[in-house]
Parts: sequence; C-alpha cells; structure tokens
Amino acid sequence: MTQVQGAVPGPGGTARTRVRRLPEKAVHDVAVRDAVLDAGLVAHAAVVDAQGQPYVVPVAYARDGDRLLLHGSTGSRLFRTLAAGAPTCVTVTLLDGLVLARSAFESSMRYRGVMVLGRCTALEDDEKSAALDVLTDHLLPGRRADVRPASRKELAATTVLALPLDEWSAKVSEGWPDDADEDLTHERWGSVWAGVVPMTTAYGAPQADAATPPGTPVPDYVEGWARR
Repeated sequence: MTQVQGAVPGPGGTARTRVRRLPEKAVHDVAVRDAVLDAGLVAHAAVVDAQGQPYVVPVAYARDGDRLLLHGSTGSRLFRTLAAGAPTCVTVTLLDGLVLARSAFESSMRYRGVMVLGRCTALEDDEKSAALDVLTDHLLPGRRADVRPASRKELAATTVLALPLDEWSAKVSEGWPDDADEDLTHERWGSVWAGVVPMTTAYGAPQADAATPPGTPVPDYVEGWARR
C-alpha cells in the first residue's frame, strides 16, 4: 500500500503513527490489525518512570473489541505507572519467516506487527472480572469453564488495564528477496541460494503434572490449540 508523503494514515492513524520507514508495508485495514492482535499472546508495553528511565516489559494481553486488555500484579511498577495514566506504546509482533537474499544487507524477515499509542484505564469490580474472562479465553481458549474462578484475594492482587485502539499503526512484510541487479548477475553471488524460510509457532504434546490423576484425558480444547 503506497502512502502519500505527509499524509495521515487511515483508521486509527495520526501523524505520530504514520509509517515512515518502508511505508509501502503499512496496512490501514482494521481487520488486518485485529487479526494480528488476535493471533498474538505477548505484547511489549513501554513506560517512562518518574526519573525518566524507560522500561519495556512483555505482558500477556487480549483484544476486546476496540481496546487491548493487559493484566499483571498490583505490585508491578509498569502496571502502577500505567494505571496512574502515564502514556504508553504497546507493540505486538508476529515473526513469519526469514528472507534470505544474496547479501546480508538485503536479507530480512517476514512479519506482522501492530503498534498502539495511548493511555490505559484501570478496570474495577464487574468490568475487571469480565475482562479477566476475556483474557483467559484468549490465552487459554476453552479453559475457563474447567478451572476455579479467581478469589477475592487474587482479584485484589491483579491489575487489569484497558488501552483503547484509537491511535495505531500496522505493518506487514511478506515479500521475497529484493536483491540488487549486480548481485543477481554476479558470477559468484548470482549462484547463491536465496528465498524464504517460513517460521511457525507450534504447540507441543500436552504433559500432565504429577498431581493429575493417571488416565485423566487431555481436554479436547487443548488438543485443538493452534497458532492463528
């Protein structure tokens, strides 16, 4: 998708989220954004503390309509700072392959990524409990009906934040090697194998812990887990 120089992106876009590096890889389709967010499990959230020190922390997340849900300990510096209204940048990246060109410089990756800017809101009471259900359903599909609900103590120890998907950018790279013409025709470099090595995330065989009664079957929903 070619972007006009100086233009502001489409839905969710602002001057701050305009893709400047390789703008042809920018995607403004909300459905693509949502597909990336729904396929991922871990986001990286950034914050700057009161002393000006930046931190980037991996967090489990889920998309709930037009917002991201993040959860963590009430004792977390990241979550305390974000709950107080500090601005943040949250990113999700899915790596789909390595692109092997005939030079190290032109080699790259296939990836899908989303960046979200904004401020979080701390959720409380029933909204907090409902958000934790959404997070469980995203991270552990089908599991919620089988496990004990969170206790009051556990809920009190957990912070749940909502980040609106109001200001975002998405970038998708799915191409092939883009070698320089002189490398393609070079006597040596032109004969080098080039292409793409796809990468996928796969779930391994479930392993029961020592407390699981012998013969307990693995739930069907666990057997069916797969990366999207």
